[in-house]
Amino acid sequence: MAATATERAATMKAVVRDKYGPPEALDLQDVELPELPDDGVLVRVRAASVNQVDWYDVTGTPWIARPMTGLRGPRGSRLTGRDFAGTVEAVGKDITDLETGDDVFGGKIGGGSFAEYVCVQTGVGRKPANLTFEEAAAVPVAALTALQGLRDHGQLQPGQKVLVNGASGGVGTFAVQIAKALGAEVTAVCSTGNVEQARSLGADRVINYTREDFTRGGERYDLILDVAGTKSWTRYRRVMNPQAMLVLVGAPKTNRLLGPLGHLIRVRLASWRGSQKAVFFVAKLNSPDLGVLRELLESGTMKPVVEKRYELAEVADALRYIGEGHAQGKIVIGL
Repeated sequence: MAATATERAATMKAVVRDKYGPPEALDLQDVELPELPDDGVLVRVRAASVNQVDWYDVTGTPWIARPMTGLRGPRGSRLTGRDFAGTVEAVGKDITDLETGDDVFGGKIGGGSFAEYVCVQTGVGRKPANLTFEEAAAVPVAALTALQGLRDHGQLQPGQKVLVNGASGGVGTFAVQIAKALGAEVTAVCSTGNVEQARSLGADRVINYTREDFTRGGERYDLILDVAGTKSWTRYRRVMNPQAMLVLVGAPKTNRLLGPLGHLIRVRLASWRGSQKAVFFVAKLNSPDLGVLRELLESGTMKPVVEKRYELAEVADALRYIGEGHAQGKIVIGL
């Protein structure tokens, strides 16, 4: 029987971060294959995608997080990258729902998907049959954030009015589609170049923020999913119904000490009293919710929006681009 790739070689190509710094500090190196635990799955990565969390991993920002991530340099794994799609290379003896040769997608807790192989113990599921590897790799973190933000933290109900502020990026494009799938009337806020894209994803109304301030309009919303983090609590409240919820999932990262946390905490504290509430959260990588996303994708109810494609050796360029904050969908890495 022919040897598998893992039997032929004990190393793999991976993007390595030995210190904090700009994306240029990353290096493509040969590293040891990850060990396969009894409850783990080893995946041959065919594609990955880039998220804001990967930018924070590499740059070591915000500084307030460094007691957990490492004060002088990254603590723990030298690898980064969350999202992946690929083919199962090997499974641990405790794994019963996947086997060698299965096509899967998911997210790596702690990072490590910018590599030829990734080993995961949770947050992996069967790849949607109608998607390419690159399309599937664009899904996990961004779509899980949108799903959990709307369904779990926003407690979205059919017929409610939802506004997505920042509807053109990875989370935003999925949020528009998921909100529609959950029965909402959706307003998308984006820039001029993304208006038609938002309409094509199913938005009932699109507000071009370069021409109109949504906080000064006459519409009121039951739920706001805020990816952009561009308004104060006082301004959000103007357009929120009495029992409305503001779910914060993003904010500008210009403050190197606090990053987006500064805005998120200010808004959360300001909303402490009163019937209108604000929450923020970190998405949880889990297989059941990946199954929900797979159903939406295979039914055609939702689709990933892929803007740019890079090679593994170009991860630094991809991170530099997403760090500029103007992505119009997802940035994928092909292997």
